[in-house]
Amino acid sequence: MVVAGGAGFLGSHLCDALALRGHHIVILDDLSSGSRDNIAGLLDQGHELIECDVSKGVPAIPNVRGVFNFASPASPPRYQERPLETLAVGSEGTRHLLELATASGVRFLQASTSEIYGDPLEHPQSERYWGNVNPVGPRSVYDEAKRFGETLTTAYRHARGTNTAIARIFNTYGPRLNPADGRSVSNFMSQALMGRDLTVYGDGLQTRSLIYVSDQIRGLLALFDATHPGPMNIGSQDELTVREIAEAVLSVTGSPSKIVFYDLPEDDPSRRRPDISLAREVLGWEPTTQLRDGLIALRDDYIARNIAREGEN
Repeated sequence: MVVAGGAGFLGSHLCDALALRGHHIVILDDLSSGSRDNIAGLLDQGHELIECDVSKGVPAIPNVRGVFNFASPASPPRYQERPLETLAVGSEGTRHLLELATASGVRFLQASTSEIYGDPLEHPQSERYWGNVNPVGPRSVYDEAKRFGETLTTAYRHARGTNTAIARIFNTYGPRLNPADGRSVSNFMSQALMGRDLTVYGDGLQTRSLIYVSDQIRGLLALFDATHPGPMNIGSQDELTVREIAEAVLSVTGSPSKIVFYDLPEDDPSRRRPDISLAREVLGWEPTTQLRDGLIALRDDYIARNIAREGEN
């Protein structure tokens, strides 16, 4: 199996799951946002890492059984630091990986995102909703790269007969999530463990739907195993305000930290909750991990790795 972006947070968990199925994994990653630490165990087991930028090309790989495209920064600070590279990996990187899947005659899974919906005017968001994205806003390089990736994947399916699937991923968290990732749950956990104030932007009433990483991986593999092309929402319908997430983090850490409020960034989504009816119907899938259990696992991971320090990569 080929996993582009397999050294990242979500990609490395996917690689672990594929290895447990008995697959040999070839990881393509330039390590710009991923880490060798995430895949050290896999490399020790004989799986491969090829350091490359898929936007510039993909090496010849024999005996490909499937292709997963997770090759993109997902952290707002990361993709805002590298806007042109983010657009390139979402366009040319996706095309190169689609060419590999097409030539190998295997299924291709495109990791898309809830950011497709932008600041949604429809709630909850179903796959039929086209979204409300600002094409020139601060989040646009990621949003539009993913939207283009979906279009390109669909075009290959229709024009080249490629066996493709598109997964729209929502607010995943769990072990290996970078504490400097820029998402609310990683910010809150690292701040709470350091005894710093938890920074909430706006009034904290904007909502997110967090899904634990093992539930996300189960959903992605179920979609890969199916024949449905997507797009398909893979997320949790448990909608929480950002303030409630902060309070939940304080509860599991026992931190004396306070919650403080700052101005809301431009284009920050006001509400986010997927309609997962399609995944339930087609895949028989839904998330099962409770938020408190997931936050405890994230807390223990940060403590064990001693990485709950502000600005740590």
